[in-house]
Amino acid sequence: MSASTDRHVVIVFFEVRPEARDAFRKAVLENAAASVRDEPGCLTFDVCEDAAGEFFLYELYASAKAFEAHLAMPHFKAFDALCRDWVVSKRVQRYERLAAGA
Repeated sequence: MSASTDRHVVIVFFEVRPEARDAFRKAVLENAAASVRDEPGCLTFDVCEDAAGEFFLYELYASAKAFEAHLAMPHFKAFDALCRDWVVSKRVQRYERLAAGA
């Protein structure tokens, strides 16, 4: 990875059981709000949902280390434990965002 990277991007796709979508939506929005509010390294945490009920998260962190810190936060651990049985599948992708002009 070159020195031209400046941010760490995390994309997460969740397929959620239909009967759990409302509860999952509430929990993931609370987790997103806590992440932005309580974690200086969490710059953006967007939650999206399509018509079929698949959720897409776009998270932007100051660094990969900031994302690792996110995974250790009590609010993330509580969210992860709460939602575990609601999730049919989960896919996480991580990227380094390149600096403009690089």
